[in-house]
Amino acid sequence: MSQVLHTPPPTPAPADDDLAALAARHGLAVSGARPSLSQYVRQLWARRHFISAFATAKLTAQYSQAKLGQLWQVMNPLLNAAVYYFIFGVLLGTKRGVPDYVPFLVTGVFVWTFTQSSILAGTRAISGNLGLVRALHFPRAALPISFALQQLQQLLFSMCALVVILLCFGVPVALSWVLILPVLVLQFMFNAGVSMIMARMGAKTPDIAQLMPFVLRTWMYVSGVMWSIDKLTSQDHLPHLVTILLETNPAAVYIDLMRFALIDSFHADQLPPHVWAAAIGWALLAGVGGFIYFWKAEETYGRG
Repeated sequence: MSQVLHTPPPTPAPADDDLAALAARHGLAVSGARPSLSQYVRQLWARRHFISAFATAKLTAQYSQAKLGQLWQVMNPLLNAAVYYFIFGVLLGTKRGVPDYVPFLVTGVFVWTFTQSSILAGTRAISGNLGLVRALHFPRAALPISFALQQLQQLLFSMCALVVILLCFGVPVALSWVLILPVLVLQFMFNAGVSMIMARMGAKTPDIAQLMPFVLRTWMYVSGVMWSIDKLTSQDHLPHLVTILLETNPAAVYIDLMRFALIDSFHADQLPPHVWAAAIGWALLAGVGGFIYFWKAEETYGRG
């Protein structure tokens, strides 16, 4: 008598919806899932002390191995300004027709360095800190923001040297110096926003970090760091579109506003039209847009 073995039918695998419902019923959530935008902002605000402490620690450690230590925070932009003065001011003659050229140049170099360093550091914010990203749970936007804050702190150190230079070259203290604060706030928003954009791009494609120095060097040359945009655009040989692009260049906008605030020979008629509207618009566009762009990829950072 033969026996027939009956194999029980296979149990169907639970659907993804059933698993999600089961996890939700037991209070489980996806590890590393992106929170809502409002929750993300609250999480970031809750870690504001970490952001400031991380920025300060990075700034302190930056030149810890150098014998001159933190003096390099001021010496680096000063040495750059000296090189630019010799090449552009003396050899190429860009100082002709520009009053107070040395304060004009040093202000431009210091303000540009703030933007340049923030973006360079932001590009590597995720890809250069993968150990931290994978080990701890925190809003990843804290990293590019902290790097931008670090560069702001470094600029404030440099501003002390800038004030001394201004006074040595006969630039008096003026009421317009109070405009430094709103200019720095707007520039910080812009820098942090671009840093977050580049942090997301750099996290996906680390090779971008190798390309950025060339992009930023080109951007510097068209931002009026070493020469006067007003003097160039006042001539009629430039196409109108080029004039608009030069005047609305965000780096040039913040540099010109800082020059207007600090240097009494830099008058309001040298500023591009609607300069404050442009400064606010760039800060909001880059700051808010960059934050949302970075947040949308929050759950991908540190994976792969």
